[in-house]
Amino acid sequence: MAYCDLQYAVGDGVALITLNRPERLNAWTPTMQVELKQALLAAAGDSTVRAIVVTGADRAFSAGMDLGLLSEALAQGRTMREVLPEVAEDDSPGADFDQPLSYVAKIPKPVIAAINGPVAGVALCFSLYGDLRFIAAGTKLTTAFANRGLIAEFGSAWMLPRLIGPMNALDLLLSGRTVEAEEADRLGLARLLPAEAFLETVLAYAKALAASVSPRSVAVIKRQVWQGMMQSLAQACVLADREAAASLHSEDFKEGLAHFFEKRPPNFPGR
Repeated sequence: MAYCDLQYAVGDGVALITLNRPERLNAWTPTMQVELKQALLAAAGDSTVRAIVVTGADRAFSAGMDLGLLSEALAQGRTMREVLPEVAEDDSPGADFDQPLSYVAKIPKPVIAAINGPVAGVALCFSLYGDLRFIAAGTKLTTAFANRGLIAEFGSAWMLPRLIGPMNALDLLLSGRTVEAEEADRLGLARLLPAEAFLETVLAYAKALAASVSPRSVAVIKRQVWQGMMQSLAQACVLADREAAASLHSEDFKEGLAHFFEKRPPNFPGR
């Protein structure tokens, strides 16, 4: 599939999705949001892909919403519903991971945000739904919403406190201040890596996941962690026991035993 605002490539079991508007610091557009979901779902459905990395072209991850396009659209009298490709409306039980960005949590493969440069606003919100976030030394991030007269968008007021605690989340959301990569690492928001060979390092991590762990196990563990954010401990334990029993009959478990006893690299079928 051809994309306008991003690039998509697959190699060594990893899908690499690159936000690609470098002349605008990869500023977020409605087209980008639609294409990003299409690319992530394509990777989810590709049996050759076992991990997904999302990064930005050139020197930025994404500057957040393209305010020029947004201002122009609003000046034309267009509503928020007309400007954005998706608007959250379903707050029914079970819809937690069917929201405009939270669908990422339902993808049964690791989604890794490789934050190679500045990230703000909606792009930062997107990264919060990644399973892992790596950030290059020297990079800066900001929520930016309060500085623009906006609010904590895309569920970020729910996600950030769970990642870094309520006080730290309120600090970042209320102040809209610039946060250095080193502080993001200390907060537990992202894992710091050297800027040199940053993307290569992240891809090496993703390729190791693709080659060495059971895709079936990864899908189940990911679901356990994300569902666990809405579960009691008892519910999480019951789910774990059910999934453990089911895993004993899987082909991946058989391969897990075989490669361990035969002292060879694994070849998990993903079933």
